[in-house]
Amino acid sequence: QVQLVESGGGLAQPGGSLRLSCAASGFTFSSYTMNWYRQVPGKERELVATISRYDYSTNYADSVKGRFSISRDNAKNTVILQMNNLKPEDTAVYFCNAKWYGMDYWGKGTLVTVSS
Repeated sequence: QVQLVESGGGLAQPGGSLRLSCAASGFTFSSYTMNWYRQVPGKERELVATISRYDYSTNYADSVKGRFSISRDNAKNTVILQMNNLKPEDTAVYFCNAKWYGMDYWGKGTLVTVSS
């Protein structure tokens, strides 16, 4: 059974940091491109960060460049999103996603709230 389980969300102050983790199981993790998305109620889901399956190349949304960092550990089937210098506009539910050709898996999300 495929599972993506996010953890690490919570409340952070502006300028603070949070580290999101996604534990994957039930599929060949190393073969998949891994992504973090976020969604605010009433808005479309937004791609935040991507890490490729082989060369670990990364891409980021312009809104988080220089503040967020995505990494993966294929031995532990884990993908991490390190979020620094958080802003109130980063408040959203963050979702872990795995993609490989026609396969597309999602976690249930973890809530990040940035507020003083």
